[in-house]
Amino acid sequence: MKDPEIPSVDLGANSFRILVEAVADYAIYMLDAEGRVATWNTGAQRFKGYHADEIVGRHFSQFYSEEDRRNGVPQRALQIAAETGKFEAEGWRMRKDGSRFWAHVVIDPIRDSSGALIGYAKITRDLTERREVQAKLEQTREALIQSQKMESLGQLTGGVAHDFNNLLTAIIGSLELIERRVAGDPRSARLVANAMQAARRGAGLTQRMLAFARRQELTPTAVDLRGLLAGMEELLDRSLGASASLVIDTPPDLPPVHADEGQVEMALLNLALNARDAMPNGGPIVIAARAQDLGPAHPLRLPPGRYVGLSVRDQGTGMDAATLARAAEPFFTTKGVGKGTGLGLAMVHGLAEQLGGRLDLESAPGRGTTATLWLPVSQESAAAAAADPGGATGGEGRTLRILAVDDDALVLLNTAMMLEESGHTVQTAYSAAEALAQLENRSFDLLVTDQGMPGTTGLELIAAARARHPGMRALLVTGYAELPAGLPHGIERLAKPFHETHLADAVARVMRDEPQ
Repeated sequence: MKDPEIPSVDLGANSFRILVEAVADYAIYMLDAEGRVATWNTGAQRFKGYHADEIVGRHFSQFYSEEDRRNGVPQRALQIAAETGKFEAEGWRMRKDGSRFWAHVVIDPIRDSSGALIGYAKITRDLTERREVQAKLEQTREALIQSQKMESLGQLTGGVAHDFNNLLTAIIGSLELIERRVAGDPRSARLVANAMQAARRGAGLTQRMLAFARRQELTPTAVDLRGLLAGMEELLDRSLGASASLVIDTPPDLPPVHADEGQVEMALLNLALNARDAMPNGGPIVIAARAQDLGPAHPLRLPPGRYVGLSVRDQGTGMDAATLARAAEPFFTTKGVGKGTGLGLAMVHGLAEQLGGRLDLESAPGRGTTATLWLPVSQESAAAAAADPGGATGGEGRTLRILAVDDDALVLLNTAMMLEESGHTVQTAYSAAEALAQLENRSFDLLVTDQGMPGTTGLELIAAARARHPGMRALLVTGYAELPAGLPHGIERLAKPFHETHLADAVARVMRDEPQ
């Protein structure tokens, strides 16, 4: 069967003009040789807001910004089109009402039969919506890359801090035991005290590293920020010195937040000291707090809910975009050598993330910096949390049979010696398998075990030990906050690095706990 012929359509000049004028998705119009608008279609009117009688005869540079006109951008576009046969570009163009749109522009020269230039054909397409979508996708991609980068840094930092905690546990424990033996030698005692101070500073650094990695031990409660700031005001004034003036601005109805009070105090002190250092000539530091409901469309991308933004604002030198992007990275600092560890903002960032909040930084050169710690509003009252200060400490004063387990020989030796100094009888094991073998032949009053051991975790070891000796008390030692929120009955947690008194108090607490 023969295909039917498609009838041809002969568009005359008048019909073609009507077709072009009717196109609404493209601005299609003619310019004369000088760049004045000669024709105008429906799409041009829709994009640019001019009716034909308002724009025909005027120069097409009307559609460019004042800056582009000063720089000769419209003239260069026509020159390139005339010389090369085509001009194509994207850029901002102006509407009649003064608003901007992102345009894709093509300009083709028109010549007569002799080759003389008689004008230009110009096609413009409005790509503003597409550009906005691309910008949002790019922002999302950058946010994902930054999140992955910070997560990788957090894992690395947390692992390093965990290993340092083991070393510091051995160092601090050994120094405490040596300190007793050199009490009669003032010179040796001073050296030990100096070493202990350095070890404590190292422990402080590892805590900041763990905070950035979101692996520090936290005790979240309902925290009254107004009361916390009132209690810190004298400390902040003394720490900031005479060059900075402190202004605290909080509403009386500020709700309590879900946070670790001690860690929030440390975060505030870090932010305030950073603000002071950013103002070499001094100035005001404003600490403010406001409650706000954050929805799913909020730029912070936090779970929807009610939060309190605790901000520290300075009028200092500010940061450029490149510095701001790296400000919360561990060990990154703009301060001179020896004047900062680069862990202050990293610690605040990790604390906020671990508590379900966010650290938000706003800054620009010469305009100062605002650091805002967003924390979720607590579901319990601050008064109820304050009424329950936690378990008591103290010693039971009796000798216990203790099995101490740790895969790190340095930590295990010091832990065993600390327990023996407290009068207890201690057996040691370097692995969970070795500990279980000892538990087959004898019973112990208490199992003291590290959590992060290869093959079998401390919690798994405790469960296996209790299968052999039901109700056995246990003390779980860890330098990482990788434990579940609620531990089974008869188990206490002890964070590394610890002092001898911390160990003794933890043993006393777990032994006072009533058996099931």
